[in-house]
Amino acid sequence: MSARRLAAVLGLVAVVAAGCAETPTPLPTPATPSATSSASPSGGGTPSPTETPVCEDAVQSYAPRGELPEPLAMPDGSTMAEIEDRGRLVAGVSADTYLFASRNPFTGRIEGFDIDVVNAIAAAIFGTARGHVQLRVITAADRIPLLEDNEVDVVVRTMTITCERWTQIAFSSEYYQAGQKLLVREGSDVTSLDQLSGVRVCAPSGTSSLRTLEAEAPDAVAVPAANHTGCLVKFQQGEVDAITGDDTVLAGLAAQDPYAVVVGDAFTSEPYGVGIARDQVDLVRFVNGVLERMRTDGSWTDSYDRWLADTLGPAPEPPVARYGRTP
Repeated sequence: MSARRLAAVLGLVAVVAAGCAETPTPLPTPATPSATSSASPSGGGTPSPTETPVCEDAVQSYAPRGELPEPLAMPDGSTMAEIEDRGRLVAGVSADTYLFASRNPFTGRIEGFDIDVVNAIAAAIFGTARGHVQLRVITAADRIPLLEDNEVDVVVRTMTITCERWTQIAFSSEYYQAGQKLLVREGSDVTSLDQLSGVRVCAPSGTSSLRTLEAEAPDAVAVPAANHTGCLVKFQQGEVDAITGDDTVLAGLAAQDPYAVVVGDAFTSEPYGVGIARDQVDLVRFVNGVLERMRTDGSWTDSYDRWLADTLGPAPEPPVARYGRTP
């Protein structure tokens, strides 16, 4: 058994023993940015929270404005300057999405592809992520409310960019392309959506995966859980017959269960983006600048190779950013 697989198994045991729940870290509520906070060189204007952004292309985001500012020199009045003054980036993340964001049972640290993205954002503000990142473990259902309430600066939690969500929050450009599939027991006859009649299928509450299941397979028995680890526990205890979710997430679950397999073709396109409050357009532009740098300097591919290549194969080209959205 490899060290990574052993870590995954031990991590799952720890989650089960804890009742499949993480207690979010209580945080003080950061100050809401002022109306001028996005008028910096990296901002370019802030839409009114009551306005609904036009969404003809969900993955279209706000273009970066020039070069990224030097670390510890964020533009005066910007959202990034507020984060710099606070001394830490507060990020909403998962702690049980193996390969993307899960707690290492040997070190206690949360690690994975999503955490590398968080660290890159923090390093762009502070020069280093060390000592300047506060990870808040949240559920999928927490993601939008915490951004709306300004309790976190960013959400990096395998979050699919959708037009519906653009009416509530803003997104960075796409940083990973996934697709929804099914995980079943090895030897199962189920390989597609049209075979789910009467089949108990788990998906986390508040996710696009659950909504797609209910819409595309109405005869399935949808079983919600707090997160994918909760689904895996139900699966292993015989309470559900299948789990649905993004293939990247399911690959992590399959790596933790020798009797689970990911089957069939992807039946959705799931572009992941960094979630940010709607009125913090300057932070969206800044994060997009960070993601551009990750695409071009090789750090995106390095992160993929570290976390995902063993399960999902060689690294593809990073997703191409699409810009053009205006406040």
